[in-house]
Amino acid sequence: MRLFSYRDQSNKKSIGVLCKKDSNEFVDLCATDTSIPADLGSLIAMDPELAIAKKALANPNAIIRNLSDIQFDILIDRPGKIVCMGLNYADHAKEGGNARPEYPSFFMRVPSSLAAHGAPLIRPQVSDKLDYEAELAFVVGKRARNLNRQNALDCIAGYSIFNDGSMRDYQRKTTQWTIGKNFDQTGGFGPWLVTPDELPKGAHGLQIQSRLNGAVMQNANTKDFLWDVAETIVLITECMTLEPGDVVITGTPAGVGYARTPPVFMKPGDICEIEIENIGILRNSIEDQG
Repeated sequence: MRLFSYRDQSNKKSIGVLCKKDSNEFVDLCATDTSIPADLGSLIAMDPELAIAKKALANPNAIIRNLSDIQFDILIDRPGKIVCMGLNYADHAKEGGNARPEYPSFFMRVPSSLAAHGAPLIRPQVSDKLDYEAELAFVVGKRARNLNRQNALDCIAGYSIFNDGSMRDYQRKTTQWTIGKNFDQTGGFGPWLVTPDELPKGAHGLQIQSRLNGAVMQNANTKDFLWDVAETIVLITECMTLEPGDVVITGTPAGVGYARTPPVFMKPGDICEIEIENIGILRNSIEDQG
C-alpha cells in the first residue's frame, strides 16, 4: 500500500491510500471507515500492521477521491523522534574530507523542521547556503529495543523519501550538526508511506537520485549503504527505544551542493526533486523566509 497524509479543500485532515501504484485515485480512509484516525502516526500506533487500511482499500463501497483535489500534508507530522544518520555512503564521506567511518554519525531533527511534499522548503533570512540531501526514510510501526539483524525489519511500518535540507554554514558552527539541520521547514518528507511488502527486503538495491531544476545532482543506490536498514535499527535500539511513528533517515550519497566546485546551493524559485526507485518522487520548491 501507499498511504499519505493530506488536507482537503476545506482544510480537513485525512489519510489516503492509492487505489494502485501510479494512480491519481485514492481511497479516503477516514471517510470510508470513521474509526480510522485522521493522523497517520496515530493510525500506525493503533494498528501497526495497517490491517484496517487494507480492509478499507478492499471495501467495494470505499470513498474514492482524486489527488488533484487535495494538498499533501507532512507524512508523519509530529513524530516522537526523528533519528538521522550521517556518512552512510563512503563516497559522501570522502567528498566531505572524512575517512570511512567506523560508526555512523547520528543526529536528531525536530518536527518543526519538516515540510510536506509539494510545500516549499524555506531558505532562512540568516543564510543562503541551503543544501539538498537525497535520503531513504523509514517509519517505525512497533516498539523496538535491543533488536538483532534477524528481527530488526519487523518493526518497520513503511518507507518514504526525505530531503535533509541543511544550512551548511550553521552545520559547521559547532562540532554537532544539529543546528544546521533544524531550521524551520527545511526537511522535505513524503509523499507516500510504502509498506514493506511492495519493496525489496530492507529497501535494498533501490536507485536514489536528487535533481535540482531537472539536473541530476546525486545518483546512487541503497545497496551502497555502509550500514543497511537492519544494521541501522540494531545500532539505534542498542541505545534507545524506537516507538510507533518514529522516523529514521538513512543518510545521503555523494553529489551534495557544498562539495561541488563551485558550490551549488538551493535558491528561491528552484525545484528540488528526490526520487527513489519504486517509492516515488518528493518534490519541493524553494522560497525565502517571509
